[in-house]
Amino acid sequence: MKKLNLIATMASGLESLTKNELKDLGYEVQTENGRVRFEGTFEDIIKTNLWLRTADRIKIVVGEFEAKTFDDLFESVKGLPWDELIPVDGAFPVSGKSKKSTLFSVPDVQAITKKAVVEKLREVFHWRNQFPETGAKYGLEVAIDKDHVMITLDTTGDSLFKRGYRLHKGTAPLKETMAAALVLLTNWYPDKPLVDPFCGSGTVLIEAAMIGQNIAPGFNRDFACEDWSIVDQEMVERIRAAADEKANYDVELDITGYDIDQNMIDIATENAEEAGLSGIISFKQQAVKDFKTDKKNGVMIGNPPYGERMGDQELVRKIYRQLGAATGSLTTWSRYFITSDLDFENYYGQKATKKRKLYNGALRTDYFQFWGKRER
Repeated sequence: MKKLNLIATMASGLESLTKNELKDLGYEVQTENGRVRFEGTFEDIIKTNLWLRTADRIKIVVGEFEAKTFDDLFESVKGLPWDELIPVDGAFPVSGKSKKSTLFSVPDVQAITKKAVVEKLREVFHWRNQFPETGAKYGLEVAIDKDHVMITLDTTGDSLFKRGYRLHKGTAPLKETMAAALVLLTNWYPDKPLVDPFCGSGTVLIEAAMIGQNIAPGFNRDFACEDWSIVDQEMVERIRAAADEKANYDVELDITGYDIDQNMIDIATENAEEAGLSGIISFKQQAVKDFKTDKKNGVMIGNPPYGERMGDQELVRKIYRQLGAATGSLTTWSRYFITSDLDFENYYGQKATKKRKLYNGALRTDYFQFWGKRER
């Protein structure tokens, strides 16, 4: 099978995690802003869509070139091997973006790109009519940055954070990819207790349980490229079956989620059931101030309220103080909290061992890390 140039895209700040995931899967990688490059066949496209926990999409880089005029853009796009990818009935919508470039009008860039693809397919398929575009979707993107054009074909469809298990969300849900990142940035291993004192719809703990049992995050959903005529269905089934065999459902996990809102506990329980993790995670209604444990060497991951709205900040900081009072003495536990309140440490009552800047959507947040001293 022919090797293709591929990129995994991810939220800003998660590049190193996706890079490590790809290296663990056996790929040579090159990291850039918001993406990691690698090479692979369609087998690798299915495999990475199935297994990457922190990436948003897997895209084929169809071509890259410099373009300062619409003629340059048209001729370079037309010169790409579209007939090897898109069939006569393929639907190929074109999205676009342009940054610091001579060709700054995105609607014009999209229209010229579409026209060039159509012209190439007309010539190769000897097609005179309009293309029906009634078949599978081949989502194209033309991205121009300082006159450098990258044309990509999306293999994923709905973003990879849409794992398929989240039946209901809370008021401020974390994307599944970010939740997985929060787990991967800790020192948690499946033999350690894990607690989320603000579990909401359960996303962090569901992602942790999937990591703990080595369950492929994409097992419960389909990808756009699975509908493409050039993708062998037997190969897809084989890779999905191999992923299923790698799961270890017998690993026992000590994972507990608490939330002050019983409605969120019900939602988290339903989401865990949908992920096939019924009975693996314990969910209990409890306020953070009431948290107690006799367990040692545990890990706590929390996404407390941020207090973004005026008037909420005082209440939120009271919760931070309660969190500090309830957990600050857990010296053998490593504790990790994400919030946009950069004064979090002052109210929690302890200086973080380390802070890491992350973007929760467009919102700048810090991941405050308090490392425990393991008791032998």
